[in-house]
Parts: sequence; structure tokens; C-alpha cells
Amino acid sequence: MHKHSGFRLSVIFYLALASSGGSGQTTTRVEWANYGNDPGGMRYSSLTQINRDNVSKLTVAWVYHTGDVSDGSKYPRKSEFESTPIFVDGTLYLTTAFNRVVALDPVTGSERWAFDPKINLGSKYSEGLMNRGVSIWLDTGRKLGAECRRRIFLATIDARLISLDGASGKPCKDFGDAGQVDLTRGIFNIIRVGEYEETSPPAIVDDLVVVGSSIADNDRVDSPSGVVRAFDARTGKLRWTWDPIPATLTPTGAGNAWSVMSVDAERDLVFVPTGAPSPDYHGAKRPGDDKWANSVVALRGKNGSFVWGFQLVHHDLWDYDTAPQPLLATLHRNGSDVPVVIQGNKTGNLFVLERETGVPVFKVEERAVPQSDADEERTSPTQPFPVAPPPLVRQRLSANDAWGISDRERNACRERLARLRSDGIFTPPSVEGIVAIPGNLGGMNWSSGAFDPQRQLFVTNVNNLAMEVHLVPRDEYLPQEQAAEAGKFRGDVSPQHGTPYGMSRQAILSPQGLPCLPPPWGELVAIDLSKGTIRWRVPLGSAIKLGGKTIALGGTPNLGGPIVTAGGLVFIGGSMDDSFGAFDVDTGQVLWNVQLPAGGQATPMTFQEKGRQYVLISAGGHGKLGTTLGDSVVAFALP
Repeated sequence: MHKHSGFRLSVIFYLALASSGGSGQTTTRVEWANYGNDPGGMRYSSLTQINRDNVSKLTVAWVYHTGDVSDGSKYPRKSEFESTPIFVDGTLYLTTAFNRVVALDPVTGSERWAFDPKINLGSKYSEGLMNRGVSIWLDTGRKLGAECRRRIFLATIDARLISLDGASGKPCKDFGDAGQVDLTRGIFNIIRVGEYEETSPPAIVDDLVVVGSSIADNDRVDSPSGVVRAFDARTGKLRWTWDPIPATLTPTGAGNAWSVMSVDAERDLVFVPTGAPSPDYHGAKRPGDDKWANSVVALRGKNGSFVWGFQLVHHDLWDYDTAPQPLLATLHRNGSDVPVVIQGNKTGNLFVLERETGVPVFKVEERAVPQSDADEERTSPTQPFPVAPPPLVRQRLSANDAWGISDRERNACRERLARLRSDGIFTPPSVEGIVAIPGNLGGMNWSSGAFDPQRQLFVTNVNNLAMEVHLVPRDEYLPQEQAAEAGKFRGDVSPQHGTPYGMSRQAILSPQGLPCLPPPWGELVAIDLSKGTIRWRVPLGSAIKLGGKTIALGGTPNLGGPIVTAGGLVFIGGSMDDSFGAFDVDTGQVLWNVQLPAGGQATPMTFQEKGRQYVLISAGGHGKLGTTLGDSVVAFALP
């Protein structure tokens, strides 16, 4: 959002009109203008029309079908509908799994316009067919009603940055080449389609559009660069670049920012969450800490200069990306207001940092961790652990912890775990095999969290999962890859070219296909950041479909984050049982729950139009998670 825009003033005006009297709220319109509502990703709404007293009365207001869904039979990749709509100037804007942009009427759900970037649906994109949403910018230099005064920015999975007129959906021809910029230009080492992608909405700071990238994991040492770039919002000209791992220091690529960035316009700061360097599971060609991969970094918005960085994982060997959006909030501590960045990652550790300096608010200790016995590997001797809050997920799993739905299942899990090295969260990968916990899907993923400023409460969904990881000697790798292609190996294999090893990875499951660690495997957790303690935690999801049967178990793996409202509610889908619910923000109690037409693997949003509050979620499922696939956008409201 443009920090001087009339749009921002209009939001403030609308919020000022809002009464604090629950269902008596008289605001005509309250917008949701960014992926996380505000540019800092707080995912908090001041709306109270829907509250703890009446949320059980929510009904479906309308359903919109995108028509864009893939089960993998026609196209090589399944769809993953992860889009969160934004609501600005009386129009909803969202993206489909096929990267189309759709504008909807917020009251009826009817389509106003649609734009198709015509991505090649037959390409083997590493992330599947997906897109998380769009960003919006107001050109205050253009008159009201002028073409492309309000611009929608789309970053596509085939690596294009596209500028659209918010009113018509037509490309803004003065931007780049007839409305688009080819983001593969200037990026070295791209050798195949689908290796370098865009999956998240760009960040907007002043008159700049900032993008990262999604890069295929584990393929080789010299993967494409994870450079972050800013383009002029009017012309599409490149304004600045920042490389998390400068090529002058190492041949390694990636360290890329594939998730959502955040912006503090007043301080002219862009907060960038970065992922693992390449390849994920062997780091001989990238000695040292690999800064600034696996970090949160603050860049100066106007020129991209480095302000500060904080690394959450040194010399990553586990795919422990900093996947959640950095959340910008204000904590009340010792009688003062402290602007902070709340940053989690896949480890399940949560770091709270001073926004201007990156200095931890809660103490962080460097603790000794297990060392590697793999050829050429030099493990980091220590890793950072926050003293508070405590870890949000399990970080150790032994054979004695094995779980099963029967004695036979539990014994099989115990035997499997006993064969693997398991020294906790930072057990280094080996040929013999390790327990990677919480693993590459565990902890906090792109789902991120939400913050209630009144309660000083951070709410996030987490995964408790474990993976079996092996380094595969180079001369043994090809048969392993062929076995995987033939369907004889239920997991991932990757070559990690340029290292002595390939990699194999699979979930540690019982013979029946259930995780070998005790449930819940998915939870919703609330952290009191005034104290650095966990306020409550509850299972997220109630059932898993397995072999045609539904097994009722509390807490399933999940993708898709929460939002919080001033009505005392947390809204979230994400779980494998295709449910969507509202939780009491003070206790975690489920107050309302419905079945969606497909998996709700997206972060919801809420807005108010013509005096009525709506809650929306994209319900299209997720190919990788295995939930029901579909193409629905579902809006709920009070009768």
C-alpha cells in the first residue's frame, strides 16, 4: 500500500466510524487491503459484527467457482488453491490455482472481470499449480478514474510480474513489456521450466514492487540465485537488488524468499523471510553459516540496502526455511511500546525481535548441536534457541515415543525408529538415516500466524511430523531415483548434484499409513507475548481419510493460516478433514465448525460491505497434502 495514498486515509476514516458495540457496529465498509490485511501481516480485523455470541449462526452467503482445478490426470501437476483474496474499493480480487486474477462483487460473489496470464499448464512446476494472491497499489499521480490509477500486481508461477488495471483487469501497457516483466531475466543458472517460480504476492513499498522467488529444492549446488528485486510500480524498471548469498562468496544458489514479505512504510523497511541454500541436505560447497539464508532480513525500501539480519538456522541441512511471513506488531513491555518482528520457522522456534535493530526481545542462546559424519560436511557447532517462548512443536522423537493405533502398528513404528539416528531437532543427515523432526513440513510453514493487539496474543497453526532422511551415495542414487519414478518408494528423492550424495526423504508412517509419533499432528497454538508463554493449544482438525476410511483423531497435518478479529474469534481452515472453524481467542474452544466443499488450504480473510461482515476462504484443496480438490471460494455471513 502506498504510504501517502488516499486509500490509507480512507481505511483510517472507515475504522474511525466503527462502533465498539458488537453487532451494533455501523461501519459501511471495512477493507482487507493486503494478503495479511495490513502491510505488516498482522491478520487482525477490528470487525465485531460476527462475535463469540453469534458466530454459531454463520451461514453461506455465496459461493464462487473458479473452474481451475487439476487432479494430475490432464496436467502433470495437481492444483493447490492457497489464495487469500484482498478487498479494496468495493471489489474482491483473488487468484486461482491456474494463476488467473478474478474480480468479484463482494455482496453477491458474481464475477466482474477475469485476467488469464496463460501459464503453460503442462509444465512441471516444482510447487504444483498454485498462487497465494495479488497486491495492490494506488498511483496518486493519476486522476480519479484514470486507467491504471489502481494497479493489481500478479507474480506468476512461470516467473512474470504483471500489472493490471484494477477497474478493468486489462494489462497496464506502460509497465514493462506491454504490462509485464520477465523475472527470469538476469537470473543465472536457470536450466529448466518450473525451476524458478513466483508463488506469493509481491510487497509494495512507496512506488516499488518487491519480489522474491520460489526455487526448486535439492537439485544441485549451483541453483538459481535467490536475489530479491524491486521494480518501479509505474514503469517496471529494475530499481534495486539484494542477494541473500552473494555469488562472490559461494557457488551456492537459493536462500530465496518464496513466502510473503512485510513492509513498515513509516520506517521505509522491507522484511524478507529467506529459505534454505542449495542443496538442502548437504552443505560442503557452502561452508560457514550461509548468511543470509534461513533468516529474517530488514532492507531499506528505497534502495534495498541491508539494515539488519537475524539468522534462525545456521548452515541449514534440514530444509528449515523461514517460511512464515514476518509479522509486525507492537508489544507492551515494562510500560513501553516496543515495535517488533514476530518470526517463526519450520523448526517450531519463535523469535521476537526489535523491529529497528533485530535485537531479540526474549533472550536467544547459542547451544551445541550434534555433528555430522558425512563426507566433506562441516556442521555448525551451535544453533540459536529462544529462551522464550518455548518450542511450539515436538523437537525430539525416540523409539520409546513410538505411537500406533494398535500394538502391531506401534511395534512396527518402534522398530523403524530404532534403526535411525535421532538426536533431536538438529540431527545431521547421514547415509544410515536420521529422524528429522519437526522436518520440512513441520513447525510453522507459510501458513504463518495472526496477532491480537489488545490481548498481546500471537496465534499460529503448527505441524508435528517426522521424516526419515538418508544421504544416498552418488553411485547408489540412480537406482533409488528409478524406484521412486516406478512408484516403489513413497517419498521424495533428489540428486543434489555437485555433492557426494543424493537425498531420500519420506514421512515416518506406520504400515497403515499413520504418523509414528503421538497425535495431535496438527495444532492451533496461542502465545502470550507479554510474558513469552503459551496461553493455550488445541488440536486442529479431527479426522484423517485413509484407505477409504475416515479415522477420527484429534489434530491433522495442515496448511493455511489463521486470522483474528476483535469479535474475539480465530478463523482457520487448513486441516485434512476439509473443515473450517471459529475458535475462542481466549481459550481455544471451538465455537463454530463447518465442512467445506474441498480442503481449505488457504488463509481466510474478512471484510465489511454495506454494513454486513463477511468471512471468506478459498476451498480448493491441496495436491501435496492430499485433501479434497475443488475450485470454491466460500463467503459466510450472519443471516
